[in-house]
Amino acid sequence: MTRIEREESAWLMVAGAALTMSVVAVVSLMAGPAHGQTASGRGGLVQRGDVTGSIQQQLQAPRQVRPAPRRMAQAAPPKEWSGEDGASGHPLMTADAIRRSAANFDRCVAGFWPEAHRRGISQQSFTRFTADLSPDLRIMDLMDSQPEFTKAVWDYLDILVTDARLTRGREVLAQHAATFAAVEKAYGVDRYIIAAIWGIESNYSTQGGDRSVLNSTATLACIGRRQGYFKDEFLAALEILHHGDLTPQQLRGSWAGAFGATQFMPTAFKRFAVDFDRDGKRNVVDDVPDIIASTAAKFKKDNWQPGQTWGYEVEVPQGFNYLHADRAKSYTIAQWEQLGVKRAGGKPFPRNTDKAFLLAPAGADGPGFLMLGNFRSIMRYNPSEAYALAIGHFADRLRGGGPFLQEWPRQERVLSRTERLELQQLLAQRGFYRGEPDGNLGGETRKALRSFQASIGAPADGFASSGVLDRLRRR
Repeated sequence: MTRIEREESAWLMVAGAALTMSVVAVVSLMAGPAHGQTASGRGGLVQRGDVTGSIQQQLQAPRQVRPAPRRMAQAAPPKEWSGEDGASGHPLMTADAIRRSAANFDRCVAGFWPEAHRRGISQQSFTRFTADLSPDLRIMDLMDSQPEFTKAVWDYLDILVTDARLTRGREVLAQHAATFAAVEKAYGVDRYIIAAIWGIESNYSTQGGDRSVLNSTATLACIGRRQGYFKDEFLAALEILHHGDLTPQQLRGSWAGAFGATQFMPTAFKRFAVDFDRDGKRNVVDDVPDIIASTAAKFKKDNWQPGQTWGYEVEVPQGFNYLHADRAKSYTIAQWEQLGVKRAGGKPFPRNTDKAFLLAPAGADGPGFLMLGNFRSIMRYNPSEAYALAIGHFADRLRGGGPFLQEWPRQERVLSRTERLELQQLLAQRGFYRGEPDGNLGGETRKALRSFQASIGAPADGFASSGVLDRLRRR
């Protein structure tokens, strides 16, 4: 698996685990630390690989239930660990390795004291907050889950951008208009983007995970394949508790440690959380000014450009060379227009000097999008193109915009994981793909697909359709 593939499949690994069902088949979904910085894949704070638990719940259960505002949904009783080897094949994810690490859990946690002391955590706080920790081995199954089936980008959008969520989002914007205005003035970040993040990450604080962040990060710091990364998250969680910004009861979230209304990882909290209402605490769980401002602070740090949008839906002409549709290839709007790309609906572009890349998440048969720098800022919150598209579109709808104008190819069948593995294997056999087949369709796989499609005279859009797989099987 290449570095790019690892980064772009990141929807499956950290942050609260929101999307352990990747949208990988249709777009390059997750990558690396995520939403947030990283691990929250919610940088948003999540880290590559995982998505927040709330998003995962939404994708697994598309039917929307609107709970009472400002109250977290009750989690189902936790399942037990399967006792099986992890699907990743990593030596630290074998059942025997997990059991050995679990048996050493107390000694492992105690061994973090010197580093905690160097961070200014008192012995009293360390003892108090670690006294009742115990390994949550169910997390090992969640960390290495590899869903057989994925969702198409249009299904993903249908689930996350709903009428009910739009209605609630408009209520939240009206209710906290003064706060959104103050934050927008202070940070220059579009209020509708912040409201969209809040809505999609936790359904406006009604979903967000109910695991102890400290216990989850301690488990992952001592057991499994990402101990180094989660050691830092665990120590950051201890710092949060020691400084009194949040209580243990408030510091609850996803299995990977993402928490709060907009799903911060502990290290992201340290970097970006702000005390906007000046009450002496940085509270991203149930303090609205701090929630809105902390999320905006993250976007400002990630180069959000005030007064600019995230991108435009565009019409791509027939016969277009989709080798131009690459995140690494940015052209000015004027140059895209010279290539025949037009804004959907016949609207003009506000500035023809803006630079953008072309995203075609459903290939030549679906809508195209020209993505500006602010789209990349959203992806720094969660490195998934599908996620960033959902956030941008949801923000536009909150602002009063309408649905996308072009139709998605809903007749297309999304490939199963077994078929995605076969696709990569066949591409490798024919000399187009040099990575390790893993079923995650990231940038390297799309590049290989484009080369194969070009070799047979098909639109080189990099879209992993059942038709492309059939062509590979026949060659």
